[in-house]
Amino acid sequence: MALTSLTGELEIRQLLERWAVWRDAGDWARFASVWHPDGVMMATWFQGPFTEFIRVTREGWSRGVSILHFLGGSAIEVRGDRAIAQTKMTISQRGDVDGTVCDVVCTGRFYDFVVRTDEGWKLLHRQPIYEKDRIDPVDPAARLTLDAQALAELPAGYRHLAYIQRRIGYEVKLDMPMLTGAAVEALYARGARWLSGQPIER
Repeated sequence: MALTSLTGELEIRQLLERWAVWRDAGDWARFASVWHPDGVMMATWFQGPFTEFIRVTREGWSRGVSILHFLGGSAIEVRGDRAIAQTKMTISQRGDVDGTVCDVVCTGRFYDFVVRTDEGWKLLHRQPIYEKDRIDPVDPAARLTLDAQALAELPAGYRHLAYIQRRIGYEVKLDMPMLTGAAVEALYARGARWLSGQPIER
């Protein structure tokens, strides 16, 4: 591996780690610095410019919404001033489900379009891939009963995450990429085209 490519991978990994730490700490000024000016965030409950993502996240914080992130390993492909980074992650959300405080943990990957600018590598587009999730009451003695029909209507990769997010009032996007299927295959194809030099497809 060329030294310049390895340096790029290390710098991108640092960028991704800062995203998780600064976002979850509410360090909004530094969190904004990881993004490209045209940066877009995709999530189950939000899709749009990073500036709006910061605004609605802060509003959620003021209402007690608790969503945290933990990162695992990364696979990063650098091609010139562009890169695609895939990073294992978990999303952890705490919320009330019909009077029972619960934690949802969703396992997946961040699939990131990253671009090098005069100020270094910046995040241009973040698309999570949702692989599997689960829900548990915070109090192990609590009895949790879910609406089986409502649960069955939600995507398998983020079923419980969508369930709790709907319960707290979010509109959830139901066609996000999961471990397999047409949506994730289309995402991989978009990433390949972008790495080859084509314009980014939103």
